[in-house]
Parts: sequence; structure tokens; C-alpha cells
Amino acid sequence: MINTDPVLPLARDASSRFLPWLIAFMVWLAAMALAAVMVLSAAGDQWRRSLTGSVTVQIVPTETTDARTMEARVNSALVLLRATPGVKSANAVSADRTAALLEPWLGRNALSESIGLPIPRLIDVSVEPETSNIAVDLGTLAAQLAETVPGASLDDHGQWLDRLIALARAIEAIGFAILIVISLAAIATVVFATRTGLAIHHDVIELLHLIGARDDFVARQFQLNALWLGLKGGATGVVLAVGTLLILGSLAAKVEAGLLPPVTLAIWQWMALGGVAIAAAIISVATARITVLRTIGRMP
Repeated sequence: MINTDPVLPLARDASSRFLPWLIAFMVWLAAMALAAVMVLSAAGDQWRRSLTGSVTVQIVPTETTDARTMEARVNSALVLLRATPGVKSANAVSADRTAALLEPWLGRNALSESIGLPIPRLIDVSVEPETSNIAVDLGTLAAQLAETVPGASLDDHGQWLDRLIALARAIEAIGFAILIVISLAAIATVVFATRTGLAIHHDVIELLHLIGARDDFVARQFQLNALWLGLKGGATGVVLAVGTLLILGSLAAKVEAGLLPPVTLAIWQWMALGGVAIAAAIISVATARITVLRTIGRMP
């Protein structure tokens, strides 16, 4: 059996000192990009589920609309909505709830007369899914509301949701592109470090060939070194990424709900981040082997 203990002093090379840190930085970037893709993908699914089967009716007041008139319009809209087949429920959003929704932007006195803003009344409507036999024709319902209730309009959130999901998908694509670029950069870095090691230990490699060592034996020396460096750098990068995500999750939890997607991952997603370190080690080993065999093959 061929001895696989290190023969070449690769661990003392300068590249063995800086390569783990480069790998750690690239793994950190890759893990953060992968986490962003997974968070946005989960957020997109959550947004779609939360808004499916939900529409909002908005009743905008005019300058001459008093509180009694507005309340009458809200009640008229509720009667029409609840009498429409396919509408599961229709509930008016109270003025206090509307004020709470506007408070982060307009302050506690959002509905006060001193501000003078025409704050609309909202009605939260739950409808049967489009696949149901009694699905609501939202276009017809919107026309009926506009005709029956002055200032009423219906929003199915479709346009807003489509734009939001399109943005999330674009960011996901950028994240995958970043992963590809980082992988190529990691390969280039390992190739450079391996070629440097071959140049430094050229004389020793020639001596090993003279005493009968095969190219595969030399390649294994570099593979073992690359495996160790890849695992060390990859583990460091993943630990840094996990710490970064925990900090971001803590900060995001303090932001008003709904403004940012929750920075939370499932168990399998955390395991996927750990897989980035293993992938870095595999890339390092494969790149080192291919580089050594191709370089030695060109030697006279």
C-alpha cells in the first residue's frame, strides 16, 4: 500500500497560511447569498399564501364626508359584500386599527383633525379561491361597489404582490449568480495556490519521480493539504455566516412587522449552510488534484 502520510512540507508554505482565510471569506459570502435566496423564497411563498383569497375594499372620504356619512357607506359596502356569493367574510377595519397601522409613519395622532388627512376606511374581505365553483368575479364586484358606495374601490393585491415577488425572484437570481462567481473565484484561488506549491517543491517532486513515485501519489499530497485547508476555511466561514445571520435576525425582529421578511431558517436550511463548507472542501480537493495532474503531465 502506498503511504499517504504527508511527504511534501506543504503545510509550511505561505499559501497554506492565507488560503484558509480566503476560503473562509468566500464561504461566508456564499453562505450569506444562499441564506438570502432561501429567506426570500420562503418570504415569497408566505406573501402569496397570506394574500390568496384576501381582498381589501377601500372607501375614500371627500372633503364634505362626515363621520356619520362614512359609517353609512361602510355599512352599505358590508351589506353588498356579505350578500355576494363567494364572499366568506367581510369585516370593517376599525378606526383604532387603522390608526395603529398608520402610527409608524404618521405618529399616534394619525386620525386627528389637526393633520387633516383624508384617511380611508378599510374592509377586510375573505373570498373563495379561484378554483371554487362559487368564486367571486372581482371585476364585477368592484363595479358594483363603485356604483353603490361613493368612493369605494377594491384591491386584490395582485399587482402589488406580482411586483414584490418579481423583485424577490430577481434578488434570488442575483444570489445564485453570486454563488457561481464565488465558486469560480475559489477554483482560481486553489489553482494558483497549488501551482505555487508545485513550483516551490519542484525539486522534491522530481526526486520523488526518480525513486518511483507516481503522479497520483504527488497529487494525493496536494489533495490532503487542500482538504484540510478547505475544511478549516469552510468551517470558519460558516461559523461567521451563522453569527451574521443571528445578528441580522435579532435586528430584523425589532423592525415593524411586515416591513422585512423574517430572517429565520428551517433546520434543513441551516444544514444546507453547513454543506457550503463541505462543498468548499470538495472543490478544493478536486481542483488541487486536476491542477497537479495537468501540471505534472506537461513537465518534461
